[in-house]
Amino acid sequence: MTTPPEIRLPRCPAVIAGVRQVIWLSADGEVETPDRRTVAERLAGDASVNACPFVCHAGAMARRLEAPAFQALDLLELFAFVRPAQFTLPTPRGLAESLGLALPGSPESEAASLLASARALLADLVALATNSPERAIQTAGQAQVMALAGWSWGPSVLAALGMAEGPQESTARAALRVWNQLPEWQDGAPEPAPSHLPVAAKEAKNRLAELLGGGAEDRDGQRAYVSTCVHAFAPRNHRDEPNLVLAEAGTGIGKTLGYIAPASLWAERNEGAVWISTYTRNLQRQLDGELDRLYPIPAEKDARVVIRKGRENYLCLLNMADAVTRLQPASDDAIALGLVARWAAASRDGDMVGGDFPAWLTDLFGHTLTTNLTDTRGECIYSACDHYRRCFIEHTVRRARRADLVVANHALVMVQAAMGSLGGGGDDGTLPTRYVFDEGHQMFNAADSAFAAHLSGRETADLRRWLIGAEDGARRRARGLKARAADLIDGNGAAEEFMDEILSAARALPGSGWPTRIGGGVTVGPTEAFLAFVRQQVYARDANADQPYGLETQTLPPVPDLLDAATKLKAALTRLEKPLVGLSKCLLAMLDEEAEDLESATRARIDGLVRSITRRGLQPLAAWKS
Repeated sequence: MTTPPEIRLPRCPAVIAGVRQVIWLSADGEVETPDRRTVAERLAGDASVNACPFVCHAGAMARRLEAPAFQALDLLELFAFVRPAQFTLPTPRGLAESLGLALPGSPESEAASLLASARALLADLVALATNSPERAIQTAGQAQVMALAGWSWGPSVLAALGMAEGPQESTARAALRVWNQLPEWQDGAPEPAPSHLPVAAKEAKNRLAELLGGGAEDRDGQRAYVSTCVHAFAPRNHRDEPNLVLAEAGTGIGKTLGYIAPASLWAERNEGAVWISTYTRNLQRQLDGELDRLYPIPAEKDARVVIRKGRENYLCLLNMADAVTRLQPASDDAIALGLVARWAAASRDGDMVGGDFPAWLTDLFGHTLTTNLTDTRGECIYSACDHYRRCFIEHTVRRARRADLVVANHALVMVQAAMGSLGGGGDDGTLPTRYVFDEGHQMFNAADSAFAAHLSGRETADLRRWLIGAEDGARRRARGLKARAADLIDGNGAAEEFMDEILSAARALPGSGWPTRIGGGVTVGPTEAFLAFVRQQVYARDANADQPYGLETQTLPPVPDLLDAATKLKAALTRLEKPLVGLSKCLLAMLDEEAEDLESATRARIDGLVRSITRRGLQPLAAWKS
């Protein structure tokens, strides 16, 4: 049932918990400065007597007051709902600044500003209901699911949307299926190879002047830096001899714009991408901001600039769908999922780690229903996923193929360069021809992180789960290799035989409960036995064995039976490696021999499966054996 949209704020106090004092602004406008214990007692009292207060970051306030979690009207939650994917500092002053309100100058005015911020945000919803009724209905559905879960803002939000009673629960639950609102990506023709036209130093200096603007200081050091950088964009004269510039400049020279100038010119002139690689997220964000100078129109920047990160940074729509499916009626998980759904529909690229997902939402709701919805465990099933054509990661990959400038990190660039022959370089079997490595002094650390192998209980157990699937029924997503490949290899006797051998050999890897068994000395299989001896040696020889972290010791001399356990483990890994190689060869043969009969989607699945077997199975096995 619809009603006239209105701003309906509950009569509740506003509370600011500062470092030195607490401000309690009553619903009648009376200001108190109670001690922390009194405030904690009020917040823990009967909500009908002590109505939940307006606060900014309830979690931080509870920690400061040394109080348990309490029900509150948290302005950060309302901001995340009304203005998803928009930035704000998680403070009363930050909220006021983001909303264009008068900035509070005292704790008392901060408390009052919470009410002003709430009215401003609800006014946005009133405007939405007035100007875009269809969008308001969708928004009301999300709010209703959250309200049924006890979201404190639910009644006020629904009133502002003109849906005081909210839609039916079935309609509301559908509003969380945000993947249905996202656009599908389309594959175009392969991009041609870039040209080889050079960039002149004078042209690069002119581009630098455009980026700096008319009133900028003319710095000779920056201009000299630009003149040096252009040599990296000259055409090659000999095979396997790229043009390399190793440049170092002091603080204040303006290195970032110094290489953006020639890089952007080369990309435009040669219709190819320049990949700019950094080590830290901070520099990635700085680069993103600097590129606003080059492309001030957002739509143009969106087409020409792409931020690339690893898959573990992006919201996985299948994880989101699983979480929505598991959602119980009136579960408070719906509050977090509702805010994630709002963000996903508005996000620039679905980046939850360092992108436009508010980090303070993770602080408020924890990792399980926020950043853990990314592909943190390497479970992506690629084209077999129902949401593949709407996938944030696949969108970003395809945008990067047509971009001028791709901003990435050292680890991703190195892994893609190493995987280029497997389709990992540009995710389509090609590699960029021009790179800029900023923070180059971190290249060695990045290489260690990118290419180091971890022989651990978690890594080996993850491989077992990826091969066999969930054995305890707790993870429905982990279907196992056979379930993913069954229809592809049906009727192929050799491939089916290799699959049976894989599943048998994979049982040498740790199963559910391995940490308890290794710690207790009762192990199952060669991997657990080896890890138990390693644990024994570390605990026996590290003087800090009573500490939970940072334990280490030298490898020599080994404790008795460790080398024998290592020999048995290597043999077990070899028994697993051989059928994985055989299955990969069978799949590649299918691509070659049945090319004319296979549909494009099936070819993509086979190709993706081969790459997954290599990345998830063969590469770590080879590293562990060595």
